[in-house]
Amino acid sequence: MEEKRYLKLNDIEAYRISYALSNYIWDNVMNWSRFAQNTVGEQYITAIDSVSANIAEGFGRYGKKDKIKFYRYAQGSMYESFNWT
Repeated sequence: MEEKRYLKLNDIEAYRISYALSNYIWDNVMNWSRFAQNTVGEQYITAIDSVSANIAEGFGRYGKKDKIKFYRYAQGSMYESFNWT
């Protein structure tokens, strides 16, 4: 009998990509001027961090509707990040 393999958070490609992108944006924003960091940078980092965070939170939920809610939050944060990009 074959052993069951359960899905893990890191198996989700959207999570891996958004997490890596978050780290990339953090590294870039840290090189900006203090003014840019305090205005656009903080909002940009908050939005981009929220993408992977909401995917992770949705993954940890048990109910389908609850999962979908967090995945939609992640999508909204993704669009907000596009704005700052």
